[in-house]
Amino acid sequence: MERIFGIETEYGITLENEAHIDAVKQSIELVKSYRQEDFRPVWDYRGEDPFRDERGFRASSLSNHPDEKKEEEQDRKRNKERLSFAEIKSDHILANGARLYNDHAHPEYSTPECSSLFELVAHDKAGERILQRCAETRSEKLGKRVLLYKNNTDFHGHSYGCHDNYLMAREVPFETLKQGIMPFFITRQIFAGAGKLGIETEAGLATPGHYQLSQRSDFFHVEASVDTMHNRPIVNTRDEPHADASKYRRLHGIAGDANMSEYATALKVGTTVLVITLIEQRRIPERLTLVNPIDTIKTVSHDQTYRWMVMTAEGKTMSAIDHQREYLALAQKYLGEAVGFETDWVLTEWEETLNALEADPMSLTDRLDWVAKKWLLETFVEEEEIAWDDAWLQSLDLEYHNIDLDEGLYYGLPMRRVVTDEQIDAALHNPPADTRAYFRGRAVDRFSDSIKAIQWDSITFTVNGRTREINLNALADAEIAHQYNEALDQSPTVETLIEKLRL
Repeated sequence: MERIFGIETEYGITLENEAHIDAVKQSIELVKSYRQEDFRPVWDYRGEDPFRDERGFRASSLSNHPDEKKEEEQDRKRNKERLSFAEIKSDHILANGARLYNDHAHPEYSTPECSSLFELVAHDKAGERILQRCAETRSEKLGKRVLLYKNNTDFHGHSYGCHDNYLMAREVPFETLKQGIMPFFITRQIFAGAGKLGIETEAGLATPGHYQLSQRSDFFHVEASVDTMHNRPIVNTRDEPHADASKYRRLHGIAGDANMSEYATALKVGTTVLVITLIEQRRIPERLTLVNPIDTIKTVSHDQTYRWMVMTAEGKTMSAIDHQREYLALAQKYLGEAVGFETDWVLTEWEETLNALEADPMSLTDRLDWVAKKWLLETFVEEEEIAWDDAWLQSLDLEYHNIDLDEGLYYGLPMRRVVTDEQIDAALHNPPADTRAYFRGRAVDRFSDSIKAIQWDSITFTVNGRTREINLNALADAEIAHQYNEALDQSPTVETLIEKLRL
């Protein structure tokens, strides 16, 4: 789709029949179980700066959840165990180009950089398989089952993220990006939401039994900021392009749910790719701006009438479906001539999904997570004759996101596929061939003993006692990525690779 993108997913973790666990410790041990050999930390954290803001300044601090003091006390106890920062993070760089690590209280899987929509879906699903294998290994050692959930809430006021990321032109002013993408994010949840039972605040579950579209919408409180853990923004301003900063910025989208549905993931990312292209072309009119975005993202998610009414800055009231149709019409007009199966698929499915949502949302039971989950819960309520605030239903909500292929409720439903099991199996071991993820993954697979440090945009090798850094920023260009990837394939040793790249 002529753009590089990826997905970061934090997983919920617990132990079977345990009401309370040390989630940080369990997350650390789970990630470590990926490999049996001793852990050797090589991830270079100097390439990360969560305080740098796209609006031209560096934040002095980040907002934390009210429970952070309790977590800091637990971390102080961990310090007594003499665990280093690197050991706590337990970063693994995988042969398929992905990153697997502990994000404080959650195992996180970051897909490799992809330029194919369906390849991204395969790598997202490969992440589920990798995490489940880790869970099985850890369960055997622990003597107790480790359970993992691809969701976004613990129903006690804590939310964890699924971030979709897109490389885009730096020349787009931030205000232009915000004006174009924020309204889209707000109404995108009508097809990208994962569904959730209850309305939640940081204090806990405020309204049990109320079914809504999105797991994340309750947790957004500002329009734009660099924060991700608390006082979350609809548009995140973290400035970490992981590419040439003079040419690119990375849209770090935190306003989306973790999707079990392959179809929903493809539609979520595919539509966003097209909207970003429209923003780069300055095609998004101001009339799509919505008033009261913080309230609107919640009211759209909470609305059980399926009308999902929003108000534009011009004072026009319209449905979220028609709001999405405005974006669709622009994409059809300006991007419809683009040659490519994936773009054609997105435009076709976007239109058909919006039409189905207007006619009968429940006709999308085989495609959209929030619809499939709602059907599942409605069926159970009818069969068991229980109320919607029954705790049994919250348990079913959670089990929809269980990534165990044999036990997860999602995997028992006849959901529409967009990738095959063979493609997912290939993604477990093979990086995308046309991005720098190939260089990273193959380098890790072949020359791991020579790698001193690694991050998203560089690899540092030790060669004959000297360190040699290969900067990967230029590999955002597909042609340069091809040259580097070809040089790696043709190099039997690191020395040969350095020579071929003339470093």
